[in-house]
Amino acid sequence: MYTLPKIERFNRHVLSKYQIYNSVFLTLPFDTIGSTGSLLPLFSEVCERGLQQEQNPQQIIDTFAQKYLEHATERERIDMLFRFIQYVERQIVLFDAIEDAAFDAINNLEGHGSLRDIKETADASHNKAKLKELLADYKIRTVLTAHPTQFYPGSVLGIITDLTRAIKTDDLQQIKELLSQLGKTPFIKSEKPTPFDEAVSLTWYLENVFYQTAGEMLEYIRKNIFDGDPVPNRILNFGFWPGGDRDGNPFVTTAISLQVAERLRSTLFKCYYRDIRNLKRRLTFSHITPILTDIELKVYRSAYESNGSSVTVAELNDKLEQIKQLLIDKHQSLYLDLVEDLLHKLRLFGLYFATLDIRQNSKIHDQVFQRLALDHPASFPADYLSMAETDRIAAASHLNARFDANDFTDETVRSTLESVSVMKTIQQHNGEEGANRYIISNCESALNIVEALALFTLGGWPEPSVDIVPLFEIIDDLKKAHDIMEQVYTNPGYAAHLKKRGNRQTIMLGFSDGTKDGGYLMANWSIYKAKENLTAVSRKYGIEVIFFDGRGGPPARGGGKTHKFYASLGPEIENRELQLTIQGQTISSNFGTRDSCRYNLENLLSAGLNNHLYDKQSSVLSGAQKQTLDALAEVGYNRYLELKQHPRFIPYLEKMSTLQYYAKTNIGSRPSKRSTSEKLDLADLRAIPFVGSWSQIKQNVPGFYGVGSALRMFEESGRWQEVQDLYHHSLFFRTLLENSMMSLAKCFFPLTAYMKDDPEFGDFWKILFDEFTQAKRLLLKIAGHETLMENYPDGKASIDAREHIVVPLLVIQQYALQKINQINASAEPDDDLRNIYQKMVTRSLFGNTNASRNSA
Repeated sequence: MYTLPKIERFNRHVLSKYQIYNSVFLTLPFDTIGSTGSLLPLFSEVCERGLQQEQNPQQIIDTFAQKYLEHATERERIDMLFRFIQYVERQIVLFDAIEDAAFDAINNLEGHGSLRDIKETADASHNKAKLKELLADYKIRTVLTAHPTQFYPGSVLGIITDLTRAIKTDDLQQIKELLSQLGKTPFIKSEKPTPFDEAVSLTWYLENVFYQTAGEMLEYIRKNIFDGDPVPNRILNFGFWPGGDRDGNPFVTTAISLQVAERLRSTLFKCYYRDIRNLKRRLTFSHITPILTDIELKVYRSAYESNGSSVTVAELNDKLEQIKQLLIDKHQSLYLDLVEDLLHKLRLFGLYFATLDIRQNSKIHDQVFQRLALDHPASFPADYLSMAETDRIAAASHLNARFDANDFTDETVRSTLESVSVMKTIQQHNGEEGANRYIISNCESALNIVEALALFTLGGWPEPSVDIVPLFEIIDDLKKAHDIMEQVYTNPGYAAHLKKRGNRQTIMLGFSDGTKDGGYLMANWSIYKAKENLTAVSRKYGIEVIFFDGRGGPPARGGGKTHKFYASLGPEIENRELQLTIQGQTISSNFGTRDSCRYNLENLLSAGLNNHLYDKQSSVLSGAQKQTLDALAEVGYNRYLELKQHPRFIPYLEKMSTLQYYAKTNIGSRPSKRSTSEKLDLADLRAIPFVGSWSQIKQNVPGFYGVGSALRMFEESGRWQEVQDLYHHSLFFRTLLENSMMSLAKCFFPLTAYMKDDPEFGDFWKILFDEFTQAKRLLLKIAGHETLMENYPDGKASIDAREHIVVPLLVIQQYALQKINQINASAEPDDDLRNIYQKMVTRSLFGNTNASRNSA
């Protein structure tokens, strides 16, 4: 049977349906909106034509108003623009739902990268025994984070879910009703969410998507790879950051962490309870019903009663194994698959559902040790704070004082010490894996790691069942990460702790802050080299290193074609376990439905397994290739540093982008920067608003800046063939450049072309545009393409469709920014009018960002 190409399937199942359902949506009668639905297509057309003619946003909106809003006052114009924003936001939701509904029609769920493909390829290459051996040890861990890169409130997420189902069955009546509901449902949260609110939102994905998908995947592996025998390894693992990530978030408290851990546990038991109820409906056999009734009661109490039973994993497992054996012995294994499925879930999720990672910044640890050493000198060596670093590391390993967090009035000291008791309490209720990872962000030294371990001793837990996870982010720290780890591996106290933890060390590497610090090429290449160096030093000391990648949505934050990145790693990088964060639009786009979740989990698993099953030598970079990458990264780094040091860099972000408006949105509990200073310091700025601000003005600088300059250096020096060969022979380099092409494909410089005439920022805009033009030309040259993303036509079609939908929002946002700058420059600024336009910028932030969900 002939299968249509992906682009044709996309056109048929997504674009055609969007045109149909959008026409329905635009004609629905909404109160107070009047003719907005009929005017929006006209406004969109005026915007696109105006941008083609290099009109600025104010000229575009003036043209539209003169033609379609005759004699309208400024306030009437403003009202219409806000209504356009509301409509476009909902068009994006409609497009999301249609894409989700079409996922299995566009993507081959049993094709390349699937579990079925892994199994059949192993069979064909006589590698099944090796595959089983790998799966007995190999793991992947996806960690849900609350980073605010998608802004749908819970009510809207519910509508998207229902709308997706209705579109899948072409239920026109229900679709019309849901679109009507969507038109009347607010997209704006009146208050910032708490970390607990964020946890509740993300727990929805655990309960409704990951729970079922993970169980099905493990059952497939048991049946088809292990031939019905038990899988001797929990291959899939899940992590959770909301409620545990304290770095720069004053709203994550001890109470919140405990509340989130309890929510994870109770939600999991509700899932178990539903499965057990389903078992009771099927297993109506003698000797089995009493066992199920006993389990049902205990699980119900754990799920729904605050002081419910403390049932254990071992107890539940034993009861289910009894039932399993009775089915085999007495009932011809009837409904055995249902029992196996629940056993898999019990092994995967235990009592905790997902591990609550606790994270804190090393700068906070510095403050805590400074305060403790000054206020309690008897508990520290006399010169502790003035010691040389090596001496202080040795001293920190022998600290044996005990402090009670309740004895401190200093909030920083008290809450940091409470982290110890929080993790211990969670482990007592949810099991060790409920909270057994302490992450040190902004890790700069071996002292940061040793002192983090010492915190547990000082907090009254001298031998903690906790992994200390350093997070290396900026370029300098990535370069010295292996030296730092060698220091801690040779520290007797830390080495003893590692031995108790099975000589396994997890190390987190952050893409977002690396890109913000050093630019796209240098960040990615620095992380690659750091992994090689960390692998070598860990193997030297007999430590199994596990890399945990802090990846975001867009390529500038480590996103893009993630599974291809992992498939490109050679034998010089440890890869027995794959761990990464998933966040914002990555959660909803890649893991928002069972089909997409299964597809992407299987692709991640496949990427890692294939590296071990088949010849990894093809992924090995030669010395010459590494020198080429070194040179490319260095040129790109220097070019990016020049940009950061430009006197207009910070002012451009503050005045011409949406940066300052991220702090005004009620989208996340965490502040947009770590410090409370009024002055913008790039080092304190979060990567999300930094990258997001470039995305809002369609310039995507962190995803491409420096790439064109680096490639041009090789072109002009007669060394082009070096980079051309590297592109053809290195999957790592090819994936790196393809992800940068994705960033370029989502740029749209005509939107801001009016800035080239700005007396203050015109020259700076031209610098950005020149680098964009250069990067686009040379990336097309190296790929041999006519257009960006030519080899991913369906992905490019999705981007193009979303960008077309969002053009009115982009123009409105730029118009509002222009008006704000005019008001600020006037002799008598109108504060009320400025506030209205600031609200307009903020409102358009939502739709512009949500439209970028396919950036992952």
